[in-house]
Amino acid sequence: MPKILQLSQHIANLIAAGEVVERPASVVKELLENAVDAGASKVTVEIKDGGMTFIRVTDDGCGMAPEDARTAFLRHATSKLRTAEDLAAIGTMGFRGEALAAIASVSRIDLMTKTPGSISGTDLHLEAGVITEESEVGCPNGTTIVIRDLFFNTPARMKFMKADSVEGGRVTAAVQLQALAHPEVAFVYLRDGKQVLSTPGSGNLEDAAYCVYGRDCGKMVKIDSRWDNYTVTGFVSKPSDARPSRNMQAFFVNDRPVRSKLLVAALEEAYRNQLMVGKFPACVLHLRLPANAVDVNVHPAKTEVKFLSEKTVFDCIHYGVLGGLNKQTDRPQVQFKPKPTATATNEEKKPAPKQETFFRTMTAEEYKHFSAAVQSAPQPKKEAAVATYRAVERQQSTPIQKTVVTPQVLPPLPETNKPEKAVVPAPVIQEQEIVELPREIPWRMVGELYQSYIIVEQGEDAFLIDKHAAHERILFEKLKANQETISSQVLLSPIAVRLSAEATAELLNNTAMLLELGFEIDEFGDNTVLLRQIPMDLDIKDAADVAETLAADLLRGRREKADTVRDEILHTVACKAAIKAGWVNDEKELLALVEQVMSREDLKYCPHGRPICVSLSKKQLEKQFKRT
Repeated sequence: MPKILQLSQHIANLIAAGEVVERPASVVKELLENAVDAGASKVTVEIKDGGMTFIRVTDDGCGMAPEDARTAFLRHATSKLRTAEDLAAIGTMGFRGEALAAIASVSRIDLMTKTPGSISGTDLHLEAGVITEESEVGCPNGTTIVIRDLFFNTPARMKFMKADSVEGGRVTAAVQLQALAHPEVAFVYLRDGKQVLSTPGSGNLEDAAYCVYGRDCGKMVKIDSRWDNYTVTGFVSKPSDARPSRNMQAFFVNDRPVRSKLLVAALEEAYRNQLMVGKFPACVLHLRLPANAVDVNVHPAKTEVKFLSEKTVFDCIHYGVLGGLNKQTDRPQVQFKPKPTATATNEEKKPAPKQETFFRTMTAEEYKHFSAAVQSAPQPKKEAAVATYRAVERQQSTPIQKTVVTPQVLPPLPETNKPEKAVVPAPVIQEQEIVELPREIPWRMVGELYQSYIIVEQGEDAFLIDKHAAHERILFEKLKANQETISSQVLLSPIAVRLSAEATAELLNNTAMLLELGFEIDEFGDNTVLLRQIPMDLDIKDAADVAETLAADLLRGRREKADTVRDEILHTVACKAAIKAGWVNDEKELLALVEQVMSREDLKYCPHGRPICVSLSKKQLEKQFKRT
């Protein structure tokens, strides 16, 4: 008996379904792409129970004839490709002919479709990919497809599905992406009978973005740039409005939503030296390029692409975003105007033409030529640069006085001449009181470096302590040791936090766990949650960022074990509550941190893995000064 057998058509379709149909959101994505390819100007999506029991997508596109409707559910049946050469320049959203066959193999489907000019339409019913009923029906032009009981015949797949609220949030995110990808199409989205999204279909990306992101879209920077025959348009957030995660980044290549590390890197390169550590820009960016310059046939779900020229794509996004950010008038530009001399004539007193400042805006093309010019320009000599720097340093630097506590000590008086009351002058304290520790300690706190690192001397060793990392670890251990509900502060005014649809669903699906950790949240609608109480150790101004960071952690799957989730959340709370590098701290606070670090061997790393303390021996230092 042969060992190698050809799989049956049904099993082959189930395997294909595993590649294309991961969850209800992927079903909705495929159906919406079909509707767009059909030329629809309006699409209505309705789901129930997170999409597991009911999905309905209705469009007013071209519809299908009876014979095409039957063929559409066969694997690799497509109207988009005819020859192998067509794969080199794909301009449609779908093209593989796998989506409908894969969806049908794991669900029950009802299809009604009608082409313009036809008297009646076609009604099909399918069970596990097999057509069981077919009839004529009266229906409007276009296609309506209903998906019921997803994965009813593959129970093993059901255990990978999350709660209805989570799956519904992912469907919402999928619909929002398609609305941003195709602003020319009017999308209406209903979830459990409630309208969640409605876009006008005006063709204006700003209108669609406003419907998805609300008023936050009005704060974003408009991008419109061309680089050779590549264009990038859309919106990006200002550096001051950066987010604590990348959940609000949406990229589209020729109107197709994609995930690309290259595009993310190009975007964030434009923000270099403008963002705090741990902050990320938000964006809605459309990249348009020739169809033969991108390969979309590298992933079954068509969410990943490969570019013919990655450098050109990188430069287009990088300089396009950089040029848009530089056009912002967040700070006034300095204008230099020469003063008229006392002997100036009337002609000389005329206003001088407006001079361009150095920090002016460049377009993408100007950046291109400017970059080439800079690379070919002669570089200044090192000696001249050092001399200039030191001349400026001598003019601008001022000596820094360090406060020193110097108590005055008098020698003992002779017994014969000892007065009735010895008058001892009080210690001279310039700014701070002397901090006295209750016991002898083998180390001495020397001072602080860059308002970030505490310098400690012990014997022939010196230690540099990162005060933020140390305080973060101490707070984390304190919070973790308390296994009871963390103390909270009730907010007089709840804080509204707007998130992505998926992030909102994740938070609302974990309210009980968040309450144990000190957070009380309520749904506010429109992808917004209200923070009603937060942990006692958390600063109010950091609460919104912490909420978004928690949502990002949950989306990355940080909930397999309750302890794991709790630790990750405590990491975030401790990091936000800890003192920061650059803060001016009282000497008592620094001494308290040093005492903890020097007396506890377990304080080695912060919760994120950075070292708390590094050492420098006297021998190492003398070696640097060539004394040994």
